[in-house]
This record gives sequence, C-alpha cells and structure tokens, in this order.
Amino acid sequence: MPPNLPATESVDPRFRDIDAWPGEQALLGLWESQLAAVAAVRPALPAIAAAASAAVARLRRGGRLVYAGAGTSGRIAAQDGAELPPTFDWPRERLVLLMAGGAAALTGAIENAEDDSAAAAAAIAAHHVGAEDVVLGVAASGATPFTRACLAEAATRGALCVAVANSPGSPLLALADHPILVETGGEPIAGSTRLKAGTAQKVVLNLFSTLVMLQIGRVHEGLMVDMRASNDKLRARAVRMLRHLTGTDEAAARAALAEAGGHVKLAVLLVRGLDVPAARALLARTGDSLRAALKEIGA
Repeated sequence: MPPNLPATESVDPRFRDIDAWPGEQALLGLWESQLAAVAAVRPALPAIAAAASAAVARLRRGGRLVYAGAGTSGRIAAQDGAELPPTFDWPRERLVLLMAGGAAALTGAIENAEDDSAAAAAAIAAHHVGAEDVVLGVAASGATPFTRACLAEAATRGALCVAVANSPGSPLLALADHPILVETGGEPIAGSTRLKAGTAQKVVLNLFSTLVMLQIGRVHEGLMVDMRASNDKLRARAVRMLRHLTGTDEAAARAALAEAGGHVKLAVLLVRGLDVPAARALLARTGDSLRAALKEIGA
C-alpha cells in the first residue's frame, strides 16, 4: 500500500480477481467480508463503552447529540441519529445531523462537499454547539476534511468529541476525546467503504446510541418504553408493552395510555395507582428511570 494511503483505500489481495469469479463465489466472499467487518468491532467495545458513559453525563445535563460526516459515513451517521426520536422519543431539538453538502447529499453525491472545512466549522457555529453537546464524527479514512473540521471546531467549544474511523493513525481519531477505531482493512472493492467499513460503522453507532439510551433510562425490561406511538402498529405495541409490564387488561391499558398521552412509562405508573402529576414528578425525581420509579413506590 502506498505511504499515507488510508487502509480502506487498499486492495485486499484476496479479492483481486473478484470480477472474474462466478456470481455465487463472489457473493460468498462478500458475505464473509461482512462477517469480518462485524467481528472487527469486538476490540473497540471498551472504547465504545467509555464514549457512551461520557456522553450520558453530558446528555443528562441537557446536551445534544450531533452527528457529522460525509458520503457513505455521513449517511450512516444520519440514519442512526434519525432513528432515535421514533425509537426512544429522543427530542428532535436535541439532535443535530451535519451532512457534508446538506440534506441533498443524503440521497445523491455533492461534489467536493467533503472537502469543505469552512462549511463544517460554520455549521458547528450556526448550531451553537457547546460544552454539554456530544459530537460524533464518522469517516472511514479518518481524513475527510469536513468531518475533521466539525470535530476541531466542536472541540474548541468544549463539546465532547467522539470519532469513529476505520484507518489506524488517522487525524480524525487524534481530534477526539474518545477515538473509536475499527480496523476493517482493505475492501473487497478498493475504496468502496459502503462495504466493510460502512457495515462496521453502522454496528458501532447502533451499539453506542443504544447503550446511551439504555443508560439514560429509555429502555425497561428490554422494551422501548419511551417509543413514540405515532401509528396504529406502534399504538398496538404500546398496549402490549403496558399489559406485559402491569398485567392489566386491554381496556384498562388503552385507558391508561390515553390518559398518559401515549407515554408508556407514565401509563405504567397510572396503572400502579398514581395520577398524572404525581407520576410525572416521580419520573423527574428518579432521572426518568421507570425501574427506579417503581422501586421507590414499592411496585
């Protein structure tokens, strides 16, 4: 590999002749490379756990989650962030998605956007990123100017900076308070980081954001008790969750959810005998943890 070339740009010798392989053989090789990408996350678990713990401390004080990236990495980062409000009822006003090239780049390539460091710094400034915010920069090479500039500007403002990259020794990792390196190596198609690197990034972000939401208290007994019930399927799921957690019948569950505005946590406490103001106060007092709230009332 030439000097200073990111690992993700190298040619994996195993796949040098992949274009000449029979289709089924090529598919098997690609599948095996995906398994290797997931396995490559294992050494990074301590770094992910440390980053999540640090993030929780800031987020409990009202901070925001800020995702930043370009190209494939930016789209993967934006996807992870976009799924937090419906899954965990994470407030949209506490979520910032910074994509090089803007929203249009989520569905199409915007030439040279990844090189625009000035736009990155301006975006961080425009969103008034500060000391309670958590900024995640994601880049396979760890060298993308847009993503690096986002983290660099965020760092000057005191934000907690987390970097996810697939190339060791990359400058993005050096900018972060919590660098997360997942060494996926060369791609089956050199430079096509939508393959191994992208898969590993998605796994890392899934793990990070889910652990954060677990530690903040937005999951109870393996259930999405802060889920936003925004359609019939999710409203039915909320009823099932409430019945599972309380043993109440369907009519009572629907009534409690209606009184709680569809909020499962609140509805659980209503079924346990509290009224809405008392339930809200209890959740506020226990850090929005249903487990802690139920323990306090002896339920």
